[in-house]
Amino acid sequence: MKPLHFVVPGDPETRTGGYIYNNRIAAELGAFGWRTGVTGLDGRFPEADHPAARSAQDCLSSLDDGAVVVMDGLALSALPDVVRAHAARLDIVGLIHLALCDETGLDEGVQRLYREREVAALAAVHRIVVTSGFMVRRLGELGVAADRIRVARPGTDPAPLATGSGGPGMHMVCVATVTPRKRHDVLLRALGDLREHDWTLTCVGDTGRDRAWAAEIFALVGQLGIGDRVSFAGVKSGDALSACYDAADLFVLATEYESFGMVFTEALARGLPIVATSGGAIPETIPKDAGDLVRPGDVAAMKTALSGVLNDDGRVETLRAGAVAARGGLEDWARSAAVFDGHLRELTDQ
Repeated sequence: MKPLHFVVPGDPETRTGGYIYNNRIAAELGAFGWRTGVTGLDGRFPEADHPAARSAQDCLSSLDDGAVVVMDGLALSALPDVVRAHAARLDIVGLIHLALCDETGLDEGVQRLYREREVAALAAVHRIVVTSGFMVRRLGELGVAADRIRVARPGTDPAPLATGSGGPGMHMVCVATVTPRKRHDVLLRALGDLREHDWTLTCVGDTGRDRAWAAEIFALVGQLGIGDRVSFAGVKSGDALSACYDAADLFVLATEYESFGMVFTEALARGLPIVATSGGAIPETIPKDAGDLVRPGDVAAMKTALSGVLNDDGRVETLRAGAVAARGGLEDWARSAAVFDGHLRELTDQ
């Protein structure tokens, strides 16, 4: 079996979409003749500090000439000098989930710095893999030629149809790390204006990634007077996460921007109707008849979409039927890994 090295920032077991993708692809590639390992780098990212640079340098220096390395974009784009130092002797593949400069809340100077670093790092690698056609176009806007980029969409585990809450009200689930880009504030403000309706919301996701922002979100719940309807369940995985989806009648997410959005296909796999935004690749991920999408950051539009499903059982059932239809076309992780394997072999056979 041919060795393959995945390199990621921090803890490889972090429960966010990008890390889950990395681990699932790495595990599935064993069936295609690769002996994979995932290495987590020390230090701070994306504003890489000295321990981060040293950890990356030590990791790449330990690999034999010609080794195939898949480097997560959060680490790759933060350390262009380290990447360039090893690009001539290693086959480095950049795996880009989200352009660093597109993260929400960056000031202009930081955004410009991240863009410069990302462009430099991407210029040094042998191949780039992204998770959607949208990201091919986005990297094109950063000057990366399309013929250097390949797409390997995330897979989805098969799941039973959600049982739902059983009513009489509507129970919503939002699965997202509590960070500014996920815009829990927009969702909560929209729901705060719909208190005349019978609804509840469970927010699943890490509240410790950005503690200051999470504190603002918790305070907003109190200010809106919806503390008895909104709960924060923390990080869930496996059966616990499946139970959250199973108890839901509607999946909701007011995110500013997604380069794919694995939680949407997880919801579709359970036949859940969706109310979300049109940010980034989301319109490519959610079929039109399975979800109502609104402009990111628009509280009034989110309120209108939510009001539409809360007021009209027929609309909910139409979206549910669309989600059920879509679940049959979802690709599994074995298929995603087969595509990824093809991209790796294209590189290594050159």
